Amino acid sequence: MMKRLMMATAAAAIVVASTPASARQDAATPPATEQTVGERIVFRSMDEPRTELVGYLFRPSGPTPEGGAPAVVLMHGRGGVYSSLADGVYEARNLTLRLKFWADYWTDRGYYALVVDSFGPRGYPTGFAAGTYSSRPPEINEVTIRPLDAYGALRFLRGVDGVADDRVGLMGFSNGASTVLAALADDKPGDMRRIGFRAGVALYPGCGLQGRFRQAYKTYAPVEVFMGTADKEVSPESCRTLVDRAQAAGAPVNLTLYPDAAHGFDDPSRSRQALAANASATRDVRDRLDDFFEAQLAPR
Repeated sequence: MMKRLMMATAAAAIVVASTPASARQDAATPPATEQTVGERIVFRSMDEPRTELVGYLFRPSGPTPEGGAPAVVLMHGRGGVYSSLADGVYEARNLTLRLKFWADYWTDRGYYALVVDSFGPRGYPTGFAAGTYSSRPPEINEVTIRPLDAYGALRFLRGVDGVADDRVGLMGFSNGASTVLAALADDKPGDMRRIGFRAGVALYPGCGLQGRFRQAYKTYAPVEVFMGTADKEVSPESCRTLVDRAQAAGAPVNLTLYPDAAHGFDDPSRSRQALAANASATRDVRDRLDDFFEAQLAPR
């Protein structure tokens, strides 16, 4: 209960400011072939110890439009933000291929992108293996703690020159996607439709959310959930139940299930994209997310 109250109070404390204009490239424009390197930044989580987190800020291609550009906060999965080949060098150039891809995807379309490292600053830079869920430490909990990291990132972005501070979306992968679902839950005080994230994207989340929303689940903003039917790490059935519950409550939450696609289907590595179902799902989600955030993060 205390952690739940911390999260609600911290979220309600966020302040919003401007009303900016839109910027994007055509949805068919591919991400840059040469990836830019994010700027390492530090900011505070909104958790109780006010943990100092590390993030990597990627700035949009081209000039910033009048009124500022939209932004997307990216929340990593259980493996953390760094490549398994990082060999102890934890910096921007060693981010995972997935996070580099999505950072470039958004900056190529005129967005700021902020990759949040929830694990490294808390002593777990290499993340956690599959099957270790029950033994993971409470300070990286995706339902009670990591949403506070996301709101800390939102607060940081609202202080960055060039960011349209009322046009920020949240996107997460696996464990980070569960964070998206918890962060956008409509269980917080204050007008979160005004002071919170404008929309969320959750790729292959665990939807049990520690039983917190067994009775009801509703979001304060639109959320799109994407996963494969062949996911062996999290349950598509659990996500269908959660989304059905949200829709019954009138929440703008949708689930897309890709036949035969696996967990982490959007990883741009050759091995992951060699599976036809993964490649098909990846193409579809890349096509759709540009339109989704363009609509949801448009100037009010």
